[in-house]
Amino acid sequence: MPPIVIVPAQTDHADALTKITIAAKRYWNYPERWIELWLPMLAISAEYISANETWVALTDSEPIAYYSLKQETDELWLDNLWVLPDYMGKGIGKELFKHAVERSRLRGVSVLKIEADPNAETFYKHMGAQKVGEHRGEVDGQPRILPVMEIAL
Repeated sequence: MPPIVIVPAQTDHADALTKITIAAKRYWNYPERWIELWLPMLAISAEYISANETWVALTDSEPIAYYSLKQETDELWLDNLWVLPDYMGKGIGKELFKHAVERSRLRGVSVLKIEADPNAETFYKHMGAQKVGEHRGEVDGQPRILPVMEIAL
């Protein structure tokens, strides 16, 4: 595999980041109806990239993964961390997470919060985060529980 570089995302990465998000979400075999309902939330716009610290992992100049940090009042959230399915299990998510933790430290926060996809909870625990709560919701009439996690910096 060619080397991976992590660089600040540019606004013209928006479509590529949206495709990464959707492909990674589909990897977990959610019903297609759910994916359709989530499309507005999964889309990454140029405006989003401009407003939130966003970093992209590139190989051969092609985006293959990314993360973003979102400031909400006095809390910093890992708002996205997605890896194209072909690159999962190769340590890219781990490198992005470590990068996000370092960027969070540089911002002077003591805790990074994460609302995780249930399928990613084990990954975040492995990275040192702990579950501190849940966000309960519903998708297409089905209950859905998202773990809320945090990592002390």
